[in-house]
Amino acid sequence: MITVNSDGKIMVRRCLVPLRPFRIFILGIGFFTLCFLMTSLGGQFSTKRLGDSPFTIRTEVMGAMESRGVLRKMSDLLEVMVKRMDLLARLENNTDFRKGEQAPFPMDRFPPAAGLMERIQAIAQNVSDIAVKVDQILRHSLLNGKMTEGRQDQCEVPRDPKYPDCSGKVEWMRARWTSDPCYAFFGVDGTECSFLIYLSEVEWFCPPLPWRNQTAATPSSKPQPRVQVAFRSDLAYLLELIGSGKESLIFMKKRIRHLATQWLLATHSLDQKLKSKPRDQKQILIHIGFLTEESGDVFSPRVLKGGPLGEMVQWADILAVLYILGHSLKITVSLKELQSNLGVPPGRGNCPLTIPLPFDLIYTDYHAHTPDNCFMGFVSEELNQTEKQFIKANKANNMAVVYGKEASIWKGKEKFLAILNKYMEIHGTVYYETQRPPEVPAFVKNHGLLPQHDFQQLLRKAKVFIGFGFPYEGPAPLEAIANGCIFLQSRFNPPHSSLNHEFFRGKPTSREVASQHPYAEDFIGKPHVWTVDYNNSEEFEAAIKAIMRTKVDPYLPYEYTCEGMLERIHAYIQHQDFCAASVPPAKPNSHAMQSSPSPFTLSPNGTHLAWSDNASSSSSPPAWPPVNSMQVWVSEAGQACTDACQEHGLVCEPTFFKFQNFSVYLFLPRLNIICDSTESEMNHLYPAMAENVRECYLQKEPLLYSCAGYNTKYRRLCPCRDYRKGQVALCRDCL
Repeated sequence: MITVNSDGKIMVRRCLVPLRPFRIFILGIGFFTLCFLMTSLGGQFSTKRLGDSPFTIRTEVMGAMESRGVLRKMSDLLEVMVKRMDLLARLENNTDFRKGEQAPFPMDRFPPAAGLMERIQAIAQNVSDIAVKVDQILRHSLLNGKMTEGRQDQCEVPRDPKYPDCSGKVEWMRARWTSDPCYAFFGVDGTECSFLIYLSEVEWFCPPLPWRNQTAATPSSKPQPRVQVAFRSDLAYLLELIGSGKESLIFMKKRIRHLATQWLLATHSLDQKLKSKPRDQKQILIHIGFLTEESGDVFSPRVLKGGPLGEMVQWADILAVLYILGHSLKITVSLKELQSNLGVPPGRGNCPLTIPLPFDLIYTDYHAHTPDNCFMGFVSEELNQTEKQFIKANKANNMAVVYGKEASIWKGKEKFLAILNKYMEIHGTVYYETQRPPEVPAFVKNHGLLPQHDFQQLLRKAKVFIGFGFPYEGPAPLEAIANGCIFLQSRFNPPHSSLNHEFFRGKPTSREVASQHPYAEDFIGKPHVWTVDYNNSEEFEAAIKAIMRTKVDPYLPYEYTCEGMLERIHAYIQHQDFCAASVPPAKPNSHAMQSSPSPFTLSPNGTHLAWSDNASSSSSPPAWPPVNSMQVWVSEAGQACTDACQEHGLVCEPTFFKFQNFSVYLFLPRLNIICDSTESEMNHLYPAMAENVRECYLQKEPLLYSCAGYNTKYRRLCPCRDYRKGQVALCRDCL
């Protein structure tokens, strides 16, 4: 029973004052309800979301069950609120008080209680209707989810001959899917279906699952129009791109500035040679891996004192060339920057990239450079005639400089150092901090690490530059030869390789290195380069005596000049296509193998095969280097293709392997080679022939084509090409 005395009126009024803002709260509840439905439950109305990934169905259905309960609770709450509001409305209508008399807010600003009640009732009805509809959708979704889960539970590894590696990859995923978080990032959860979905949709080892939605395709972006570029002469922006903060970067920038004039002259010369032909600008990412924290960056602390400089010399020259040629560069010196630019999935890097790269080319560090890789190179400073004459006039005939900045390189070299000391004054540039390294004999004049300029001056006085066998293929021997030194290096017997030497061990190459600097031995040679067996004291001493009687002029091969490097990298960028599809080998003994016309012709003397001038356009696909520079020679048993081609004044060209394919085998009988059977297998030595059993082998995996490597039971089929004198990396018609 409600009291209507004055105290009662005051009491009621005190209750009604907070009622007015409470009306606003009720409206807020309605708005919140709608927001809740649009956000928390929005996914339940999206059939696309349910069908996109089986990994999310179970979670969404269980979440939906909880959401359905929330809707029912909200509906019940609104009904209770309606009843209480109805009670308050009657109280307001039956109480005799003046509206707004003691209220801090005018009552006429708010809608009547009856109107508010209608709105609350409408919201409650809407929530109730939505709850019914959601319940129907959830029942349907749960049914579909169970059907899909059934399909998941029944996933089997498909037996499809088009995907022969599928079962093996699934086995690997079962054992190792937790080894990298990137697999979980792509939805792998340890179930058989998740393995198959990943291996078919993220990678390509398994066929697509028939119950998966395959209609969604990534929209293809239109290729951007190519920008024509011109040579650059101002290197200021390149120096800004390289950045600072590391001594290695400081050295590289100093080198670029030092050679700026020579780069400019070389640019004008090459521009005239190319006759201003149009060139497309490439988007290029350069990742200098040896400067990253992950690699240890062991060179920076000693670089300005004259520490190992080979990597920095090469990187500085590559950056200069790419920039001068006019291309757009992005330079990274940290792994985080690299991953960010490539869009690498989170994890340890085992998963492939799934978005298009914004770069045309990526340059990074190499391991075990082999002839299968492109020779990027570096440059040596070119001398003018006045400088050359000055060097010749001031050479010390009895002065030798040893190639070796680390004390460990000198270890075990006492015997032939003693022989050398009988004829020459020996100088070294071995690093030490407090005391002389004990590996360096007392009769050696050690200068410690020298800045690059001081080291150059030392070479200009010396007669001979002595190599101790390591490091391999560095720039210092070329610099010494350019400064008028004779380079004396050791011959390796047996050759160094991944089978017998720690430096190459574990690296993916079967290349054998017969000397410290094979290029200097093979393409420069005497009188500038002498290669002897250091373990043979008599041969070593005879070489020293002969060198003292030999006079040489400073010599720099064209490919190590600024113009030569610009020309070489220009040709690579304009013509190479690493993404071109390889020609798959035909099945051995197939009709195609017997009936397809061969584009090869037998040489007049019957020693090798050459690309026929009459080959049809279909058998002469666009290629670089041009296929008309190719010759096919058969190696001797136990001979690598690098050596087989070199015997005939040629170089092995790995890009030509794909054109040999099967057609060349039709000509083997004319080379007195008989194949009783032919098989396709994966082996880096194939294509090859085993003569003792008259079996021939095709290469099944084009990525394994390699000029390096041999086996005593195989004669390899070697694609060779001609080359330009002074520019071995390019064939005669390659520019």
